[in-house]
Amino acid sequence: MALNADCHLHSSFSGDSNTPMEDMIQKGIALGLKEMCFTEHMDFDFVYTADEEPGYWEVNTDAYLYDLLKYREKYAGQIKLLFGIELGMQTTCSRKNVLYAKNYDFDFIIASSHLCNGKDPYLKETFFDGRPEAEAYHEYFQYIYECIRGFQNFDVYGHLDYVLRYGPTKNENFRYEDYFEDIDKILNHLIENGKGIEANTSGYKYGMGGPHPCREILARYKQLGGEILTIGSDAHDTAQIAANFSEVSDLLKDIGFEYYCVFENRLPEYHRL
Repeated sequence: MALNADCHLHSSFSGDSNTPMEDMIQKGIALGLKEMCFTEHMDFDFVYTADEEPGYWEVNTDAYLYDLLKYREKYAGQIKLLFGIELGMQTTCSRKNVLYAKNYDFDFIIASSHLCNGKDPYLKETFFDGRPEAEAYHEYFQYIYECIRGFQNFDVYGHLDYVLRYGPTKNENFRYEDYFEDIDKILNHLIENGKGIEANTSGYKYGMGGPHPCREILARYKQLGGEILTIGSDAHDTAQIAANFSEVSDLLKDIGFEYYCVFENRLPEYHRL
């Protein structure tokens, strides 16, 4: 395997996974991975539906860290296990995110947007219905920019075009040129502040034909001078660990990237693709 680090992983400590952490680790070892970074969900101020239990998207961080340290010792010499988190970004919870990020010695923090102005793109009737698809996409990208202006304690922005996954036509009608003003503001802000983005291979699983974000956004990030790039499967079960890593490696090299990063102690280590 050309890529031997998966830097976006969820286990049963995340509400949307039922897979024990040790199962994930053992599968990673079997696949030949040298490094795995768990990035369990922490989404403060999530807007829950009537059938969702409050706190579903908030990891028990102490329990998560306890098990990670236990398995780090158990599998020492076989794989490096890194302590990460996926922080949900909203303008309403910037202070909570600041305090939380300071309280733990994370190796890696992914910032990501699962909600936009309190609305969940996953729930199409609340985010997309009754308006043009393009209007929803513009709102999402503009909201990301608002969020990153108010919170800086993260390392990369995750699945930057996540909203496309749930759009009425997914990325069929998406053209970077139609959103370049919104997206360039995000990318320039990230680059100017020493932040990166990730190539999230779950886009292949969701029928996007490539990673999140899409090739055009990755290429634009590179063109603007961006070099901090992590790669993660966003796996929530063992079957998805390191999924489509060969395809994304080829795509990134074709764009012109030579390296990807793995964060430890919040510092990027560069590895050749």
